[in-house]
Amino acid sequence: MTEMRMALAQLLEKGSDADLLREMVGFVAQRLVDLDVEGICGAEHGQRSAERSNWRNGYRDRSRETRTGTVPLKIPKLRRGSYFPGFLEPRRAAEKALAAVVQEAYIQGVCTRSVDDLVKALGMTGISRSQVSRLCEEIDGRVNLFLERPLEGDWPFLWIDATYVKVRQAGRIVSVAVIIAVAVNTEGRREVVGMAVGPPEAETFWTDFLRSLARRGLRGVKLVISDAREGLKAAIAKVFKATWQRCRVHFLRNALAYANKGQRQMVFALINTIFAQETAEAARNQWRVVTDQLRERFPKLAAMMQGAEHDVLAFMDFPKEHRTKIHSTNTIERLNGEIKRRGDVIGIFPNEAAIVRLVGALLLEQNDQYAIQKRYMSLESLAPMSDHPSFRLSAIPALARTRQPAESPTSR
Repeated sequence: MTEMRMALAQLLEKGSDADLLREMVGFVAQRLVDLDVEGICGAEHGQRSAERSNWRNGYRDRSRETRTGTVPLKIPKLRRGSYFPGFLEPRRAAEKALAAVVQEAYIQGVCTRSVDDLVKALGMTGISRSQVSRLCEEIDGRVNLFLERPLEGDWPFLWIDATYVKVRQAGRIVSVAVIIAVAVNTEGRREVVGMAVGPPEAETFWTDFLRSLARRGLRGVKLVISDAREGLKAAIAKVFKATWQRCRVHFLRNALAYANKGQRQMVFALINTIFAQETAEAARNQWRVVTDQLRERFPKLAAMMQGAEHDVLAFMDFPKEHRTKIHSTNTIERLNGEIKRRGDVIGIFPNEAAIVRLVGALLLEQNDQYAIQKRYMSLESLAPMSDHPSFRLSAIPALARTRQPAESPTSR
């Protein structure tokens, strides 16, 4: 106890020293480690006790990266078994990926001044190529296993959306699309089923991406929900032979662009009368009425609506309980926002592999969250959607058959 007070007093004497906070963090962390080991051994360091159950056997030098800087620690080794402090467990996959991307940019000499400031803000005083290699290897292995895993069962609904990030290619900074695919299976569970990086305007890109999902086992797709992407609609018909639902939210944004600021509220209210209809037939009739009403003042908007009717109202042909979830890509908007936020932190990715590493780690964590959440859609509502329905016998008739009435004395 006296040694601990002396060490603490020495730290406090430094006053306004810039390293005070870092050394305080190191002091507290080391003390927590020592207390933890004392509990495992049943005695303090150097203390003789009949209750002692283990002994220290030297130390391993370890450093911990914190926001206050690099903190050196001495991790005790034990004669019996191994020890590693629980509060120093490895960081979450997405945090590791974020650090790995920044570190890789730093090592390759492609980071800008803002990224260099970020490295310092994360408390990293330096990083070696071997450290980056080990960290990236661990993350890439997990991400690749996740993104290439086989998919089982039927997946009636598939959402696809894209967000854009910047990456260095051949000495230039270019913007590339990160494509995310989320699907719901007939058990009502959501899963992240795939991602890709590439040009979203090319039909060949979409065809290759959808075929990669099909090869992994994605089947039974009835509806694909996405924004209006060049070539995607044709690829959906070619690979899955499924219906395409144009995202209603993106459509409304496009429609409001044809009206000036003072007229947008009126146009918005008028178009929303279409989506308030109860049946597909009523919605289509109202669509034509609204289109005619807008034609005189907004001819370009009316022309756009005339060509978009079938794609925007495709969701109306599906069960009513599903419509609020399948009319737009809102189910993955939050995920897109998180990717964008992390991308803004990085600024410019050093290469496409770094994009897959960071985004893949985020998707892996999101998929784990989906697994512990309640069903996104009910089993009963999804049962008719499966191409391979599972027939379940009713429990009551089966129970009745097992309980035959006892033979009465009069029947003998």
